[in-house]
Amino acid sequence: MSERGGSPQELGLASATGAPNELGYPRLHLRRTDSTNSRAQELAAGGAPHGTLVTAAEQTSGRGRQGRTWTAPAGRALLCSLVIREPSRLLPLAAGVAVARTAGPRARVKWPNDVLVQGRKLAGILVEGRPQERWAVLGIGVNVALREHDFPPEQRARATTLGLEPAAIEPILGRLLEALSQSLGAPEAAVLEAVRQRDALRGRPIRWSDREGIAEGIDDEGRLLVRLAGGETAVLDSGEVHLVAQNDR
Repeated sequence: MSERGGSPQELGLASATGAPNELGYPRLHLRRTDSTNSRAQELAAGGAPHGTLVTAAEQTSGRGRQGRTWTAPAGRALLCSLVIREPSRLLPLAAGVAVARTAGPRARVKWPNDVLVQGRKLAGILVEGRPQERWAVLGIGVNVALREHDFPPEQRARATTLGLEPAAIEPILGRLLEALSQSLGAPEAAVLEAVRQRDALRGRPIRWSDREGIAEGIDDEGRLLVRLAGGETAVLDSGEVHLVAQNDR
């Protein structure tokens, strides 16, 4: 399919072949699009059901947090977005747990929405939507089959890949959808415990805005706790934090 806009029917959305409300059904696959999140938002606004999946072999304007772009060579990354009806407040963290489980035991969740392996970014998660209409779009990008030379030079020290072949993208997607079904259906306490077990930040020096401290873990609201130099605790409920390298201190 090519990039198009419109209602689910106009987009040629495949009929559901799975169980009602199953993640991944119906599915729209695009050879090339600007952003799977943009396409999924169009579908959600047009009434697409919970679990609707948009995938693409290539994105020309993939989005990350803070206005960043997500780039990858065609056919080498898993690029997908899901329509989520009645989203949980812990959706980004639940998705991070699912991606980490799919990636393997070394994968860690970096609050609020990245997945790291050995300190390098393997996957990014972007949640967008309309809370007043009680839906969200869950966008996930995973570096499945990239090679080191596929990353821009400035990202090579910070990014990583599963190092698989392009043929692995579809099986990884299947595993991810299974993990997401489990994670999104789990009680909040179980999601938080799973995040804590894979916390990439706890005990590490971090920086955000113009402040710095030691990450102290995730509280029962899904917020990041940070111990400041004076001993007080900062509570972050959104935003972006960065690990501080030892040579930066």
